Amino acid sequence: MTQKLPFKQLAYGCGMMGWSIMINLISVILAYLFAPPDKSGFPKLITQVPVLVIFNVIAIIMSSSRLVDAIYDPFIAQFSDRNKNPKGRRIPIMKWAIIPSLIFCCLVFYPLKHEESSINIYWLAFTLVGFYITSTSYIIPYNALLPELAPTSEDKVRLSTWQSVGYVFGIAVSSCTFNLTGLLQTSFHISSRIDALQLSVLIIAVLAAIAMVIPVLAINEKKYCKANPSHVPLKKALKQTLTNKNFLLFIVADFSYFISVTLITSGLLFFLTVLLKLPEELGNKLMITMVLVSFIFYPVVNFMAKKIGKKVIVIFSLVWLSVLFMGVYFLGKLPLDPAAQIYGLIILISVPVASLNILPNAILAEIIEKDTQETGESKEAIYFAVRYFFVKIAQTVGIALFTMFLLYGKNIGNDFGIRLNGLLGFGLCLLAALIFTRFKEVRK
Repeated sequence: MTQKLPFKQLAYGCGMMGWSIMINLISVILAYLFAPPDKSGFPKLITQVPVLVIFNVIAIIMSSSRLVDAIYDPFIAQFSDRNKNPKGRRIPIMKWAIIPSLIFCCLVFYPLKHEESSINIYWLAFTLVGFYITSTSYIIPYNALLPELAPTSEDKVRLSTWQSVGYVFGIAVSSCTFNLTGLLQTSFHISSRIDALQLSVLIIAVLAAIAMVIPVLAINEKKYCKANPSHVPLKKALKQTLTNKNFLLFIVADFSYFISVTLITSGLLFFLTVLLKLPEELGNKLMITMVLVSFIFYPVVNFMAKKIGKKVIVIFSLVWLSVLFMGVYFLGKLPLDPAAQIYGLIILISVPVASLNILPNAILAEIIEKDTQETGESKEAIYFAVRYFFVKIAQTVGIALFTMFLLYGKNIGNDFGIRLNGLLGFGLCLLAALIFTRFKEVRK
């Protein structure tokens, strides 16, 4: 008989916060560092020359490393599901992934030369693959804990809420990087902007690793989870997962949504500095604003999910978000103060973000629970691995599209490539909403 998770829900959320910090350091800063606009203050580290007319090197590296990571997902998931460690199936794997994740996260931002060089291309490819594989070894078992720790539908929404809190806090912390960079340059008279950025990344990544350790130390998996190691071979487990029609609808909508989110995450610093001519440091204030405003709506999402179900809220949120993506195209063109434009957009985005950060994992946990009841096999990690496989492919496509669009303009006065991301985000979120209308929610 498992015991209910008390205040340790907060510890569980800390794990997501640590992972979120690291993954958002990569998502937000990497393209800006390796494909910087002219006035960023960073040196050109790799060639910016197009490959086959529409591709550039940074897009190829990031896409390839994400693809390797996505292929790795099912194997770490199967290993976790079948793990017979006496201390649990998930926590022991998470524990050993933390330090390698920290090391590779930092190394990504430490190119071997501070000038354009082919060596930097090989180094970036190596370190990105290392980071994605080690961080995946943490997040797949971590997510697989959710349906095991939360036995009821309400428990799943509640634990997903804590997980979401951790994720958005991670975004807020990672967004402090450029603020810390400026502070370090001023306080310690660091002349090189890239040196100050690297030190900032190191400090923030260490904080992330500490947060990732918290659930490993605080949650006794054998006490709070009741799950038997799966005996289903990998091929059969994947087949059972991919023939679940409801899960496939969830995945396709999720895929479309994450492409659009990646476009905006990768483009935030470009929106600020190029479209609105605002300083990079404002990104931190924007992320904190989004976190605080979205928190206001967390209790509303939990309450409405009980009253009208999760499906309606997700569809409404996707439609709302699609309209807001259109606003990205018009940033800097409206007769409003630039800061007012971006703050207004962020505040409006915070509302759908609140529900789309909480509900998908709770919905997936219920899909997994139903499958476990029907098959008698616990395949939590496989389900999350398949989901994250498609999330990573979506992020790969999103990053590739974003960096490809930069070829059509990424500087002040020549910004059409950046604006294209808003139009594509609009279409993708609307498509995700239409697909999710066919999802069959099980109301209890």
